[in-house]
Amino acid sequence: MTLAEMSKEYHQSARQLRIRLRELRQMLPTAAPQYRAVLRHRIYTLTVMQHQMYELEHLTAHYYERGFYRDRKYTL
Repeated sequence: MTLAEMSKEYHQSARQLRIRLRELRQMLPTAAPQYRAVLRHRIYTLTVMQHQMYELEHLTAHYYERGFYRDRKYTL
């Protein structure tokens, strides 16, 4: 798998997370009080994952471009 192909996979994963986050946010107002904390934690976790997916998409899409700044978080 090439980095360009990986970039597309990361983008698709981020889109799927966005859809799931929308569903969870819609459930939040009507959820039982004891379940709201669980939903908020799940929303937070998926939001972090979605952000990372977009960062990795960008990194893999532009990795071989001259002068591209690579985030230190994802490089050795």
